[in-house]
Amino acid sequence: MKSRLLAAVLLLGGITSACAHQRYYGGYYASPPPPPVAYGYRVPAPGPGFVWINGYWNPDGQRYSWRNGYWARPPYRGASWSAPRYRGGRWYPGQWRR
Repeated sequence: MKSRLLAAVLLLGGITSACAHQRYYGGYYASPPPPPVAYGYRVPAPGPGFVWINGYWNPDGQRYSWRNGYWARPPYRGASWSAPRYRGGRWYPGQWRR
């Protein structure tokens, strides 16, 4: 009986640890992006408390795709948007920070 219980606990532990999702914000190597798009427009904010996220070039395999700017609501109070950036041969995606 104890061996079955132990096997069940180990099996469940293995399943739940295999499903854990980890975020990685360390950046990754990418070629330099193209220059920013010189045109664009900012529509009015959909409501109070929204923050404008500027458009940017997003690495997509061996090339870049343009992502238009948009309004977003911060996920928590006091959050500020850190724009995506390319520094020292590494690409760092944008993220919310405290």
